[in-house]
Amino acid sequence: MMWRTVSDGGSSAAQGEEAEGGEMEWEMRPGGMLVQKRQADLGAAAAPVVRVRISHGAVRYEVSVSCLATFGELKKLLTAETGLQPGEQRLMYRGKERGDGEFLDLCGVKDRSKVVLIQDPTSLERRRVEMWRNARIQSVHQAISDVSLEVDKLADQVTTIEKSISNGNKVAEVQITTLIELLMRQAVKLDSIPTEGDASSQKNLLAKRVQKCVETLDVLEISNAKLKPVVVTTMWETFDPPTKTPWEFFD
Repeated sequence: MMWRTVSDGGSSAAQGEEAEGGEMEWEMRPGGMLVQKRQADLGAAAAPVVRVRISHGAVRYEVSVSCLATFGELKKLLTAETGLQPGEQRLMYRGKERGDGEFLDLCGVKDRSKVVLIQDPTSLERRRVEMWRNARIQSVHQAISDVSLEVDKLADQVTTIEKSISNGNKVAEVQITTLIELLMRQAVKLDSIPTEGDASSQKNLLAKRVQKCVETLDVLEISNAKLKPVVVTTMWETFDPPTKTPWEFFD
């Protein structure tokens, strides 16, 4: 079995005073964590470091930590290795879940003791929901992007027709009506896309662009109807004026 080792850099838990009567009391640490009170021993040597073996599913870790540390501090060490925040971790020792404020040594943790790490079920559900939401957002963005590409192509055709009519060249009416129909189809497709957050603003901007293109075509349709079609003729041959034949000079 392979074990991965993590060190806490020699940090140790703060020491308190032991309650009278042998009952365990609690104290608040500067970081806001509620921990067991400990008996102060100013003459004691530096707290020894123990190697704790952590079992997390099929993965194993070996963590070097002060024996005076709490299970909450142990969770912080495991965050970098597991990717789980302390609030997402549950640490089991000797078949019992240990609180963040409980000290390792007071719970009997020694060198090479085994601790089981379990991901909190509620955090698993939150992660599943978050993954589903992210996948949904990506799908929405992709759908909006697909519509945007189609609108880009249709907008280019609107610009071409606009230039032609502004130059006095009449276009076939079916070109305008077909283009309006295609834009309206994209508007319907865009309206069917469920959105939230920043995707909603993108959808609204694209919808306004489609509407503007349709309004432009409505105006162009009126202008185009006023134009007369240009008739182009081709002179195939050039004829000289007819001349009289000799017999036409006689009466």
